[in-house]
Amino acid sequence: MLEFLKQPWPWYVGGALIGLTVPILLILGNKTFGISSSLRHLCAACLPAKIPYFMYDWKKEAWNLFFVAGVLGGAMLAANFLSDPNPLVVAESTKTYLAEKGITDTSALLPAEIFAWENVLSLRGFFFFVVGGFCVGFGTRYAGGCTSGHAIMGLSNLQWPSLIATMSFMVGGVVMTWFILPYLLTL
Repeated sequence: MLEFLKQPWPWYVGGALIGLTVPILLILGNKTFGISSSLRHLCAACLPAKIPYFMYDWKKEAWNLFFVAGVLGGAMLAANFLSDPNPLVVAESTKTYLAEKGITDTSALLPAEIFAWENVLSLRGFFFFVVGGFCVGFGTRYAGGCTSGHAIMGLSNLQWPSLIATMSFMVGGVVMTWFILPYLLTL
Protein backbone atom coordinates (compact mmCIF):
# COMPACT_ATOMS: atom_id res chain seq x y z
CA MET A 1 0.00 0.00 0.00
CA LEU A 2 2.83 2.40 0.86
CA GLU A 3 4.45 1.85 -2.54
CA PHE A 4 1.13 2.67 -4.21
CA LEU A 5 0.94 5.96 -2.30
CA LYS A 6 4.53 6.89 -3.23
CA GLN A 7 3.83 6.78 -6.96
CA PRO A 8 2.80 9.94 -8.80
CA TRP A 9 -0.95 9.85 -9.27
CA PRO A 10 -2.54 10.81 -12.58
CA TRP A 11 -3.90 14.33 -12.81
CA TYR A 12 -7.44 13.09 -13.30
CA VAL A 13 -7.41 11.27 -9.93
CA GLY A 14 -6.08 14.27 -8.03
CA GLY A 15 -8.43 16.60 -9.91
CA ALA A 16 -11.43 14.43 -9.13
CA LEU A 17 -10.51 14.26 -5.43
CA ILE A 18 -10.11 18.03 -5.25
CA GLY A 19 -13.34 18.48 -7.19
CA LEU A 20 -15.23 16.25 -4.75
CA THR A 21 -14.41 18.64 -1.89
CA VAL A 22 -16.90 21.14 -3.32
CA PRO A 23 -20.08 19.02 -3.07
CA ILE A 24 -18.91 17.45 0.19
CA LEU A 25 -18.42 20.86 1.83
CA LEU A 26 -21.72 22.14 0.48
CA ILE A 27 -23.66 19.02 1.54
CA LEU A 28 -22.08 18.71 4.99
CA GLY A 29 -22.73 22.24 6.10
CA ASN A 30 -22.97 24.79 3.31
CA LYS A 31 -19.26 25.57 3.69
CA THR A 32 -17.07 27.13 1.02
CA PHE A 33 -13.56 26.02 0.17
CA GLY A 34 -10.63 28.42 0.36
CA ILE A 35 -7.30 28.71 2.10
CA SER A 36 -6.69 32.45 2.36
CA SER A 37 -9.69 33.00 4.62
CA SER A 38 -8.03 30.87 7.29
CA LEU A 39 -5.47 33.63 7.89
CA ARG A 40 -8.32 36.06 8.55
CA HIS A 41 -9.88 33.58 11.01
CA LEU A 42 -6.54 33.12 12.75
CA CYS A 43 -6.05 36.88 13.08
CA ALA A 44 -9.62 37.31 14.35
CA ALA A 45 -8.96 34.65 16.99
CA CYS A 46 -5.61 36.04 18.11
CA LEU A 47 -5.88 39.83 17.77
CA PRO A 48 -7.59 41.52 20.71
CA ALA A 49 -7.74 44.87 18.86
CA LYS A 50 -11.12 46.22 17.79
CA ILE A 51 -10.41 46.14 14.05
CA PRO A 52 -13.75 45.98 12.19
CA TYR A 53 -12.47 43.53 9.57
CA PHE A 54 -11.69 40.99 12.31
CA MET A 55 -14.85 41.52 14.37
CA TYR A 56 -17.03 38.55 13.45
CA ASP A 57 -17.77 35.12 14.89
CA TRP A 58 -14.63 33.32 13.70
CA LYS A 59 -15.58 30.24 15.72
CA LYS A 60 -18.20 29.36 13.08
CA GLU A 61 -15.32 29.07 10.60
CA ALA A 62 -12.92 27.19 12.92
CA TRP A 63 -13.30 24.09 10.72
CA ASN A 64 -11.25 25.97 8.11
CA LEU A 65 -8.32 26.20 10.53
CA PHE A 66 -8.45 22.43 11.04
CA PHE A 67 -8.57 21.96 7.27
CA VAL A 68 -5.42 24.06 6.80
CA ALA A 69 -3.71 22.22 9.67
CA GLY A 70 -4.58 18.97 7.90
CA VAL A 71 -3.11 20.26 4.64
CA LEU A 72 0.13 21.21 6.45
CA GLY A 73 0.22 17.92 8.37
CA GLY A 74 -0.44 15.91 5.23
CA ALA A 75 2.32 17.77 3.39
CA MET A 76 4.76 17.03 6.21
CA LEU A 77 3.81 13.34 6.21
CA ALA A 78 4.13 13.12 2.44
CA ALA A 79 7.50 14.91 2.41
CA ASN A 80 8.94 12.71 5.15
CA PHE A 81 7.43 9.31 4.38
CA LEU A 82 6.04 9.31 0.84
CA SER A 83 8.66 11.22 -1.14
CA ASP A 84 10.30 9.66 -4.16
CA PRO A 85 14.02 9.02 -3.45
CA ASN A 86 14.90 9.44 -7.13
CA PRO A 87 16.13 12.83 -8.34
CA LEU A 88 13.60 15.28 -9.69
CA VAL A 89 13.06 14.81 -13.43
CA VAL A 90 13.34 18.10 -15.30
CA ALA A 91 13.12 18.48 -19.08
CA GLU A 92 16.43 19.23 -20.80
CA SER A 93 15.03 22.42 -22.35
CA THR A 94 14.06 23.64 -18.88
CA LYS A 95 17.51 22.79 -17.49
CA THR A 96 19.15 24.73 -20.32
CA TYR A 97 16.89 27.72 -19.81
CA LEU A 98 17.48 27.76 -16.05
CA ALA A 99 21.24 27.37 -16.52
CA GLU A 100 21.19 30.50 -18.70
CA LYS A 101 19.58 32.30 -15.75
CA GLY A 102 22.15 31.00 -13.24
CA ILE A 103 20.14 28.13 -11.77
CA THR A 104 22.15 24.95 -12.21
CA ASP A 105 20.89 22.72 -9.38
CA THR A 106 17.66 21.23 -10.70
CA SER A 107 17.85 18.08 -8.60
CA ALA A 108 15.78 19.59 -5.78
CA LEU A 109 12.30 21.06 -5.75
CA LEU A 110 13.64 24.35 -4.37
CA PRO A 111 16.83 25.46 -6.17
CA ALA A 112 19.56 26.58 -3.78
CA GLU A 113 20.43 29.47 -6.10
CA ILE A 114 17.15 31.06 -5.08
CA PHE A 115 16.24 29.56 -1.71
CA ALA A 116 19.58 29.55 0.19
CA TRP A 117 19.58 32.04 3.08
CA GLU A 118 22.26 34.25 1.53
CA ASN A 119 20.12 34.53 -1.59
CA VAL A 120 16.93 35.18 0.34
CA LEU A 121 18.60 38.24 1.90
CA SER A 122 19.77 39.57 -1.51
CA LEU A 123 18.10 41.99 -3.93
CA ARG A 124 16.74 39.03 -5.88
CA GLY A 125 15.41 37.50 -2.67
CA PHE A 126 13.78 40.81 -1.71
CA PHE A 127 11.84 40.83 -4.98
CA PHE A 128 10.97 37.14 -4.86
CA PHE A 129 9.88 36.94 -1.24
CA VAL A 130 9.01 40.40 0.09
CA VAL A 131 7.59 42.09 -3.00
CA GLY A 132 6.14 38.82 -4.32
CA GLY A 133 4.60 37.97 -0.95
CA PHE A 134 3.06 41.43 -0.69
CA CYS A 135 1.62 41.13 -4.22
CA VAL A 136 0.12 37.71 -3.47
CA GLY A 137 -1.39 38.94 -0.19
CA PHE A 138 -2.72 42.14 -1.73
CA GLY A 139 -4.13 40.30 -4.75
CA THR A 140 -5.81 37.71 -2.56
CA ARG A 141 -7.49 40.38 -0.47
CA TYR A 142 -8.37 42.54 -3.49
CA ALA A 143 -9.88 39.58 -5.37
CA GLY A 144 -11.83 38.47 -2.30
CA GLY A 145 -10.12 35.11 -2.14
CA CYS A 146 -7.27 32.94 -3.33
CA THR A 147 -6.86 30.78 -6.40
CA SER A 148 -8.24 27.69 -4.70
CA GLY A 149 -11.33 29.48 -3.46
CA HIS A 150 -12.16 31.13 -6.75
CA ALA A 151 -11.03 28.47 -9.23
CA ILE A 152 -12.34 25.44 -7.38
CA MET A 153 -15.27 26.64 -5.32
CA GLY A 154 -16.35 29.80 -7.12
CA LEU A 155 -16.30 28.39 -10.64
CA SER A 156 -18.19 25.28 -9.58
CA ASN A 157 -20.88 27.58 -8.13
CA LEU A 158 -20.95 29.52 -11.42
CA GLN A 159 -19.94 32.79 -9.77
CA TRP A 160 -19.11 35.52 -12.27
CA PRO A 161 -16.53 37.25 -9.98
CA SER A 162 -14.69 33.94 -9.61
CA LEU A 163 -14.46 33.58 -13.38
CA ILE A 164 -12.96 37.07 -13.65
CA ALA A 165 -10.58 36.41 -10.75
CA THR A 166 -9.46 33.06 -12.19
CA MET A 167 -8.86 34.57 -15.62
CA SER A 168 -6.86 37.35 -13.95
CA PHE A 169 -4.79 34.79 -12.01
CA MET A 170 -4.00 32.97 -15.25
CA VAL A 171 -3.06 36.15 -17.14
CA GLY A 172 -0.92 37.28 -14.20
CA GLY A 173 0.82 33.91 -14.11
CA VAL A 174 1.63 34.02 -17.82
CA VAL A 175 2.92 37.60 -17.59
CA MET A 176 5.04 36.71 -14.57
CA THR A 177 6.46 33.54 -16.13
CA TRP A 178 7.27 34.95 -19.56
CA PHE A 179 8.10 38.61 -18.89
CA ILE A 180 8.92 39.40 -15.25
CA LEU A 181 10.57 36.20 -13.97
CA PRO A 182 13.26 36.09 -16.69
CA TYR A 183 14.26 39.62 -15.74
CA LEU A 184 14.29 38.84 -11.99
CA LEU A 185 16.45 35.77 -12.54
CA THR A 186 19.14 37.98 -14.06
CA LEU A 187 19.40 40.21 -10.95
